[in-house]
Amino acid sequence: MKIENFELYLILFLLLFTIWFIVNTIKYYKGEKRKVKHLHRFAREGEAMSQYELAKRYAKGVAVRKSLQNAAYLSQKSAFSGNENAKKLLNNILKHKKS
Repeated sequence: MKIENFELYLILFLLLFTIWFIVNTIKYYKGEKRKVKHLHRFAREGEAMSQYELAKRYAKGVAVRKSLQNAAYLSQKSAFSGNENAKKLLNNILKHKKS
């Protein structure tokens, strides 16, 4: 095997890998966008688990802009519905705001 052929195969492999990586990254972010859209819809309808999951995303800034105000609001709504995890998240958010 000649060195030129090896380099050609390496370049071809790297090109295909780069294309594969870009396509899968786009698919991942489209999927995350879709999940957030559905979480917003279910949270508006009053589903406590969706409110909690969306609050976690807002608290950490996962696929949404980080907003402790939105996180506190949604976790409070979920906590009023009886979600214990939302109560813990709300307490953590309030502690974080105070410090």
